[in-house]
Amino acid sequence: MKDVDQRGASRPEDLGFGEEAALLKRTARRLFERRVPTDALHRMVASTIDPIRACVWDRALWDEVVELGWTAVGVPEEREGFGMPLSAVVGLVEEVGRACLPSPLVATACATYVLRACEAAAAGELLERIAAGAAASLALCDRRGSWASGDTEVEARVEGDRVTLRGRAYFVQDAQKAEVLVVKARAPEGVGLFVVDVDAAGVRVHPDAILDLTRDQAQVEFDGVELSLESCVAAAAGEGARALRAAEPAILVLIAADMVGAAEWQLQTTAEYARTRVQFDRPLGFFQAVKHPLVDMMTMIDEARSLVYDAAWAFDNAPAEAEACARAAKSSASDAASYCSGRSVQLHGGIGFTWESFVHLYFKRQKHNEALFGDGVYQRERLAELWIGPIGGGDVDPSRSAAP
Repeated sequence: MKDVDQRGASRPEDLGFGEEAALLKRTARRLFERRVPTDALHRMVASTIDPIRACVWDRALWDEVVELGWTAVGVPEEREGFGMPLSAVVGLVEEVGRACLPSPLVATACATYVLRACEAAAAGELLERIAAGAAASLALCDRRGSWASGDTEVEARVEGDRVTLRGRAYFVQDAQKAEVLVVKARAPEGVGLFVVDVDAAGVRVHPDAILDLTRDQAQVEFDGVELSLESCVAAAAGEGARALRAAEPAILVLIAADMVGAAEWQLQTTAEYARTRVQFDRPLGFFQAVKHPLVDMMTMIDEARSLVYDAAWAFDNAPAEAEACARAAKSSASDAASYCSGRSVQLHGGIGFTWESFVHLYFKRQKHNEALFGDGVYQRERLAELWIGPIGGGDVDPSRSAAP
């Protein structure tokens, strides 16, 4: 049975989330519960309060993720991947968020969809590397945090068949875990996208101090990095900007899925605490002041999850609707993440504010995710622009809430 929504596109009942996708999601949950229980996660990432921490993650677990082929889930079959729909990748990323997993899997998935929108041979070659397990990330932002197509502080000088990159990219996610970067740079023909290995001569990674303990972020400096012109995945005039626009809905949906998974953990953990913590001779969950916020958390998560899977389906099947659906999903997920984070700390009482409580790990990851590629307010502004025209007679500033 299919139903037709107000946008006119037919939606299947499962929104493309079939048996294989469900199996992938269940497998991921079991693996992460076994390998990254929350107490072990806390010991791993919260051993120091230093704002610039060493990049700590379980490389053995990453090797297992690669062996299971999870980096290849969104890679097309012709590039040695599984070619599964975005809804399957979303289910996997939801479990990554639920586990608060320190890994480059989300950053690699985002890079995958940018590369899928490029036609150059270098894009296909990097997709094959990702399918084989290479960790990738996007180097797109200027120092203001803007990812708009023309906003970059990296310059590409082209001489014959050689390219030299100079400048810095900012807010690069999981830069210390990535093996390769997709770099946006200003070239003579316009904005280009280039494949750069992190260990290439002239590449320097400068870690940022960030709130999220489960990820790293950095400025990446390109000091005369020399590349072959063949490493350009989008060189023709307008091609780089087109590829980024085409991939942005998928990126928004992936970040939103991570938030939905983390919010589900916040809800379940807080509800369990309310069932077991006793005050005034009654469990906390007995009191309406606790019950009502928990119900609100549940309904906000369900709304956000529905929008995330709808947006994933639209990306694969209704491209004309993809941007609006993705922005609605990111907006809803951001609001749910903010509310669930606040209530999870509040309803844990005095313990919720302590470093020893696991709650702060998820709170910080959610705050980081909210800002990535625009918070809820920003997404609603863009939606209004899509549906009723520019706000205030001008374009929305893409640097607003662009990056943490």
